Amino acid sequence: MQVETEAIQHLRCAAHAAREASRVLAATGTDRRDAGLRIMATSLRDHRQQILAANSADLAAYSGTNAFRDRLTLNEARVEAMAQGLEDVAALPDPLGRILEEWTRPNGLRIQRIATPIGVIGMIYESRPNVGADASALCLKSGNAVILRGGSDSLNSARAINTALVQGLEAAGLPRACIQVPPNADRAYVAAMLAGAGLLDLIIPRGGKSLVERVQREARVPVLAHAEGLCHTYVHAAADPEMARRVVANAKMRRPGVCGATETLLIDRAIAAAQLPGIVGDLRMLGCDFRADAAARSVVPDLPAANDTDFDTEWLDAMLSVAVVDGVDSALAHIARHGSSHTDAIITEDASVAEHFLAHIDGAVALWNASTQFCDGGEFGFGAEIGIATGRIHARGPVGLEQLTTYRYLIRGTGQVRA
Repeated sequence: MQVETEAIQHLRCAAHAAREASRVLAATGTDRRDAGLRIMATSLRDHRQQILAANSADLAAYSGTNAFRDRLTLNEARVEAMAQGLEDVAALPDPLGRILEEWTRPNGLRIQRIATPIGVIGMIYESRPNVGADASALCLKSGNAVILRGGSDSLNSARAINTALVQGLEAAGLPRACIQVPPNADRAYVAAMLAGAGLLDLIIPRGGKSLVERVQREARVPVLAHAEGLCHTYVHAAADPEMARRVVANAKMRRPGVCGATETLLIDRAIAAAQLPGIVGDLRMLGCDFRADAAARSVVPDLPAANDTDFDTEWLDAMLSVAVVDGVDSALAHIARHGSSHTDAIITEDASVAEHFLAHIDGAVALWNASTQFCDGGEFGFGAEIGIATGRIHARGPVGLEQLTTYRYLIRGTGQVRA
């Protein structure tokens, strides 16, 4: 109980400081926020060796899967990508102060709906330390303060990144409380955040199924979350064979531990015999294993058999579920039964079938002739992302600057009184 009390006390202090910082940010002009982001990017580069040393300590203590180790790993290129991400966000248009709509009432009142910051955001995430930099950039640009609670696996990396970012904030003359991290990775801090009504305005969880489910179950603060990334790629009968092999290999194996990785391959029965062996062979060469239905195993007999839960599993690893379907509607039915409304793709040269798929798929992101791993805020031109939203309120898909704003109304009159 004492640890929990300390966590609540720390969160209360952090949230009050963040509230004051968010008010400063909301009143800070675009040029100053953008300059802050560029200085923070420089600070990340200047602290590159400290960040990599901290990450090496995290990796030395890690004993999980290779896919999750990849999520945790930083190197020179990934640190540079974090810094570049801050500069990319700085180059984007200011999301604040946008006039979303305006109109004049018959009585002469002029009404505007204006984009404004949400306020104080709590971010709970797991192994990927670069998430802290992405979230910090987007929150700063959109005028929000953020409290970042990373996982225990990436604690050293998160602290080193935060140190660099905060030094950049201070050099830019912005409040250091804009970006904060807890003093440790104690789980009591997560409980304190979830109970932080009045302290936090929004919680964004980014991690595995158990984390997201806990946040959605226990939070007393509004939540912007995603379900599992149970993504599908459907190879239609009119798919270009070489394109299908190239796209499926990338969608599964580019980074199998990310939420946009394809977890299930669906292939039309009409082309399964001709194309499935080649697709499987490519993936095997990349280290992928499989779980397949009976129809797929009749084409490639040495594929391991899928059990009752495999098509409902987000592997986040070098594993792929495979099923044979009878046309686009059969594929759509499979995805509706097993998917998580995250990201799904169709490979086909038939435009009418592709448009049918895009119109009827019930996910946050749907692609035609492209890898599901494009489901990323940076690839959307958002500069970065703070997560993927699969709900139906406020935001869906990659969450960037626009999705981190709310709105208020400004009304201008000439002395009107209400009868």
